[in-house]
Amino acid sequence: MHLSSSFYTHSDVVQISKELIGKTLCSNVDGTLTEALITETEAYGGISDKASHAYGGRRSKRTEIMYREGGCAYVYLCYGMYSLFNVVTNKADIPHAVLIRGALPISGIDAMLKRAGKKKLTNNLLTGPGKLSKAMGIHYSQTGISLFGNLLWIEDRGITIPAEKISATPRIGIDYAEEDARLPYRFVVDVVDVEKI
Repeated sequence: MHLSSSFYTHSDVVQISKELIGKTLCSNVDGTLTEALITETEAYGGISDKASHAYGGRRSKRTEIMYREGGCAYVYLCYGMYSLFNVVTNKADIPHAVLIRGALPISGIDAMLKRAGKKKLTNNLLTGPGKLSKAMGIHYSQTGISLFGNLLWIEDRGITIPAEKISATPRIGIDYAEEDARLPYRFVVDVVDVEKI
């Protein structure tokens, strides 16, 4: 079952980021279904968060998606080569988002390996937001699509990750954000712990 609108429009982006751990990310690109259990996320707190693309109320053609009501995809091109998939959250005009940084493959693994140019499944196939998007067929051209459709969505399959297994750490690669770089807005669960559930 797709996550509900109320899940995405909750006001606490940090809580949403944590609750996305253990949810199932699904893509149906070119008729190929791929599914993965989300294991790593990062929260971005909009206009007050120096790490956010919307910090200070910035708006551009690219970031305008972030100002929509929660429940759509914000996919942007990083370094001219990596598509990074974010979930837009909160009410309209409050540009919160959660970056999906890592996941554990569930199904469609052959398609993931082909897209990634890999021959063998390893624990790091979907570790890192660029690798995750590539393997799951997520592309920056899909930015703005609804997460309630049949191309890209997230499901709650009743998988509960014990709170003590989820680590909260500072986000990665955002030194420019000064003091906000130290905020514990990254959530991650070890793949070994997930496989034991």
